[in-house]
Amino acid sequence: MSTVVITGGSRGIGAAAAELFAAKGHRVYIFYTQNETAARAVAEKTGAIPICCDVSDGDAVRAAFARIPDVDILICNAGISHYGLMSMMSERDWDRLFAVNVKGVYHCVNAAMPMFLKKQRGCVITVSSMWGRVGASCEAAYSATKGAIIALTKALAKELGPSGIRVNCVAPGVILTDMCAHFDEETLAELAEEAAIGRNGNPMDVARAMEYLSEADFVTGHILNVDGGFAI
Repeated sequence: MSTVVITGGSRGIGAAAAELFAAKGHRVYIFYTQNETAARAVAEKTGAIPICCDVSDGDAVRAAFARIPDVDILICNAGISHYGLMSMMSERDWDRLFAVNVKGVYHCVNAAMPMFLKKQRGCVITVSSMWGRVGASCEAAYSATKGAIIALTKALAKELGPSGIRVNCVAPGVILTDMCAHFDEETLAELAEEAAIGRNGNPMDVARAMEYLSEADFVTGHILNVDGGFAI
């Protein structure tokens, strides 16, 4: 039985990943920040162990990992978004996006590292976005954080590979989660038409891609697009 830590595990992609990995017999821990009710609902459904942890806070992350006896698979899924013109975005909001989306990965990987190095094996899965590959109007900061995650994934794969640690990334397209709440039905339908397979994704589509990367022992430094062919 492997131990899986999933940040941002109370809803959306993280909750789907918790459900899938728990169903496969793994011991699952989920991090959440504010929505304790949702986290406990995921825990009751999957048997996952919820831990309140803001991944942008290094002390909080270290305290959370101190409660976990071992880690085999780390899924850095926690993320926030911002929609609007960059010129209208506050510096505070810009910094918060980078603190959660990018620095959160830094904190969690470093916290898991002693356990990975002791065993000389480990698996890290980061979560970028198709917008990290091609950019999105009115989502400049979000796109920038997700592009940073792609670069960080590739660099860490090279850095940690000699220690038996694999680092891969999923880059979701339009996934029907809370992050799409600002889109109306007409816009969502138009986005679905742009995907090669003609639909938007759901959280389990991404969770299955994560499962593949967790098992693919000879794959590292890879960015797996889970976008239905939106950004070919």
